[in-house]
Parts: sequence; structure tokens; C-alpha cells
Amino acid sequence: MDRILQLQLYKDFISNCTANAKSVKNYSDFRRIDECLNLLFPGKQNVSILDFDDPVEFQDVIDKLSNQNLFIDYDKKGKNQYSNTLKHYLEYLFAKKMFSKCNNYVSNNIDDQYPLQTIYYGAPGTGKSYKIKSEILVGVAEENIFRTTFHPDYDYANFVGCYKPTKADDKITYSFVPQVFTKAYTQAWNNPEIPVYLVIEEINRGNCAQIFGDLFQLLDRGDDGKSEYPIDIDEDLKNYLIQELGEGSEGIKDGKLCLPPNLNLLATMNTSDQSLFPMDSAFKRRWDWEYVPIRYSKDEAKDDNDNFHTFKITIGNKQYQWVDFLKKVNEKILAVTDSEDKQMGEYFIKKDIDEKQFINKVMYYLWSEVGKDVYNTQKPFFVLPEEFKEKKENKEVDKKEFFFNELFKSEATNLLDGFMKKLEVKTI
Repeated sequence: MDRILQLQLYKDFISNCTANAKSVKNYSDFRRIDECLNLLFPGKQNVSILDFDDPVEFQDVIDKLSNQNLFIDYDKKGKNQYSNTLKHYLEYLFAKKMFSKCNNYVSNNIDDQYPLQTIYYGAPGTGKSYKIKSEILVGVAEENIFRTTFHPDYDYANFVGCYKPTKADDKITYSFVPQVFTKAYTQAWNNPEIPVYLVIEEINRGNCAQIFGDLFQLLDRGDDGKSEYPIDIDEDLKNYLIQELGEGSEGIKDGKLCLPPNLNLLATMNTSDQSLFPMDSAFKRRWDWEYVPIRYSKDEAKDDNDNFHTFKITIGNKQYQWVDFLKKVNEKILAVTDSEDKQMGEYFIKKDIDEKQFINKVMYYLWSEVGKDVYNTQKPFFVLPEEFKEKKENKEVDKKEFFFNELFKSEATNLLDGFMKKLEVKTI
């Protein structure tokens, strides 16, 4: 860095650390220090403290100067002025390095990528929520993360807030009670340099048109990250925001709402549930979409704790590797339904499971989402190998498929082993 610029930055740093103008002048006087530095680097000419930008390297210089007789003599006569100067300059280098990291963080996360307005979608169990937590929210303070989950009874009042009765001093009064959107909104406007996140789980399980209402218009963001089309709001919300943000805040300017560039909206969506409430195309196009695929191999694991490939299924006295079953059954789902929507993700289960858990969690899902609609069709799902027989009218006949309710009878283990065999899932 240019010495003139380095000196100016250092003086700005010192002046913000002390109100004493004399101290700023003393701690910016490098003549004696530079003289000592040139003795440390005889092969170089005109060495200055201003040439150092790395705090680790400069700490090494300080250690060497503390043992140099000339520096010790100058510092003694100057009543520790020069050792204090070195200390302050080291603090400046550390502060500059930290500022650089923060600046890069803000640049990478706000200027280039923010505001995030993304829906992560995929099969159930693919780790959509985990992806948000481990890749985006890592290191983010809890006060800057706001979470909610949409469901069929969720509405605008649950999302934004409304007037509610509250009890104070044994009296019932009415006041505006903010909900998750309003809380995230005020946090973002009150802390414009800090990314704030509103995470919506299962966004397609709620009626988005009803929940967002006129907030829908705010999802159009300009190049500056702010809403291109601010919206008018009712007096209740307006008065609350004036109280929280201040009347002069841009977040309530002219009585209008406008999303700030540091407010990020993240959502998850199971493709198998997309029929709960339809999302119109106008709503969809205001979001970025990122597909979270199913992973089958250990090589696709993200970290040491990502251990889906170790999960086992125990049926009777046999064990099966979860990922082996998952790959085969997802192929079967695709073959029967001609759709990927009903497939399962690697974390549909989160640990080793026994036969009972396998029936009530995995097989129930397969029956409710796929199997019950294809019994006795050309593409049945719960199919058995050819050697399976059943008695009909006192005769043994081929048993080509089984019903879900049979898994709660004595032959359950045998049927499950047969199902695994038909899928070509090998035992461990």
C-alpha cells in the first residue's frame, strides 16, 4: 500500500482511539523507529514502518526491536513513546485486516448475492433445511434469523401481525402484536449493515396468495436490493413501525413498506406436497429456485457428520443398507408414477431403524403416496418375487403383490424380505 495512504489510515485509526491531539502526533512520529528498522534490514534501503501490512510479520519486527540496543535507548529517553507506537501500529494492522475480512463478507454476501430470495425444493428428506442452516446461516447471530412454517390455517395476520387484546395492570387493552415478517422487517431496517434472514419452512403448505397479500408486490427487487414497488399499509402497522423505526426511516417513508437490501427470504418446499396450495406463476417468478438433489454415495457427503450412508434397516435377522434400499425404491417410484415428486431423500430417516419403524415410517409413506393408488394395476408397487404363494380356495397360487395392512400380521417379516428381494436390495 502507498505510504501516504497507509499513514493517513493509521492517523485516522489513532484519532478514533484517543481524543488527545498530542498523542496522535507522537504515535505518528516514525523517524526513530524507521532508523532502527533500517539496522534490522541492512540489505534494504529506506525501510519504513509504513511498509508493513501483515500483523504477524510486524509482530516479528517488534520482537526484534525489543532486543535492539538503539531502539531500547530511544524508547527509554522517549518514556516508552516508541514501544507504544509499535503497539498501536500493530493494533491498526489487526483492525485493518479484520475490516478487510468484514468488507469482503459484506461484498460477497450483500453486494453480489443479496438479497437472497430463494426457494429450495426437492423430495422429502434431501436436507433442504439443513442446507440453509449449514451453508447460509452458519455464523449468523440468532437475533438476525426469523423462522416460521406455513400450514393450511396460516394467514396474513399470522405472518405480519394484527391488533390483539393484551392484559396490563389487570386491564384488557388492544395493541398491534407483530409477527415474524414484521419482526424481521424492523430488525433489517434497524441494522442496515447486517444480513437478516426470514426462513419459511414448507412454503407450499400454506396459501401464499392469502399469507403474503399485498406484500407480494414487495418481492420485486431492484438492482439496489430494495423493493421496486413500495406498498401502502394500514394505520395499525404504520403506527407500530413508526414507533420501532422512527418516523424518518426509509422503512416507513410516506407510510409505505419497502424491503431493505439486507432482508433475505429463504424457503423450503417438498415437491411431493406441491398440490396442497397452488402457487401462481407471478408469485413463483419473483423467487430464485434451487433444486436439492437426492444423494446416494458416501462421496456426496458434505462433511464428517453427514452420515446417511451408514444407516441400516433391520428386518427380522437381516440388515439392509439404507442407501441401497433408497436407490432401488426411488427407481421403483419413478417407474410406477413416471414422476420424481414422490421419491425419498437420503435423510428421510435419520438413524438406524428396526422393522416396526421401517413399516410405520417408510412403508407407510410408500403406501400413502404411491402404493394405494396402483393396487391390481399394470404397475403395482408392493410386488413380491415369483416364489411367493398364498392360499385361495384351499389352493396355493402365486402372490404377486401384498397390501399394506398385511405388514401388521405375522407374515410381515417375510413380506418385507420379499419386497427387498424383488427390489434387488442385497443384505449386508
